Formats: sequence, C-alpha cells, structure tokens
Amino acid sequence: MKPYVLDAHALMVYFEKEPGFEKIVKIISQSLEHNNVFMTTVNVGEVIYIVLRECGDQKAAEIETLISRLPITIVPVSIDLARQAARFKAFKRMSYADCFSAALAKEIKARLVTGDKEFKEVEDEIAIEWL
Repeated sequence: MKPYVLDAHALMVYFEKEPGFEKIVKIISQSLEHNNVFMTTVNVGEVIYIVLRECGDQKAAEIETLISRLPITIVPVSIDLARQAARFKAFKRMSYADCFSAALAKEIKARLVTGDKEFKEVEDEIAIEWL
C-alpha cells in the first residue's frame, strides 16, 4: 500500500471536520492495518501552534494527545530531510513548514494529502492527493 504524508492543513481538516474530512478518515483508518501515514515533527508542531494561537493551551494539549493516539508515524527531521526542505524553500514559493511535508513525501515516495494550494509548486516532483 502506497504511503501517505499529511500536512498540517490535512490534519486541521480532520480535526475541524471540514470538506475533505471523509478522505482523511479513510486514509487514517487504512493506516490502522498498513501503518502507511506519516507526518514530520515540524508539521505536527504547526498544527499545535495553530490550535494554541486560536484556542489556547488546554485545546492545544488536547489536540497533541489526539495526534499521539492516531495511527500516524511522526518522523523526526533528519539533516537529509532538512536539506530537501531547504531546496524546496530556496526555489519554490512555499512556507518553510510545507517544505518539510513535501520533502518527506519525496523522500519516502508518498502521496502528499493536502488542500493547500501552495503545493502546486511541487506537483511536478511529488504525488498530491488533493482535498
């Protein structure tokens, strides 16, 4: 089964039950059996800071607990991943955090799940599952 990488946008869609929610539920459910869903620590941090900024400490702590219970493998940032993210950032018009999702998708040959249009910048280099 092909791996998936979730960016912060995809996980926020999941938590807020926005359009595309059902697709994320299906992908996460498949990961219970196949262990094929990944995120970088940078992108988990992005979700936490968004929730912290918008909802405060208690909700951010709840979200962090929920993330830890999901069948998502959280990938620490290696120097190779940071180098690829830096290459994307240097030559593409994307946020730095998004560059880490793209770098991980490229490294593990995964399909990146997002609704963030910034990723059109790397559509020619990675597979994207649009929400």
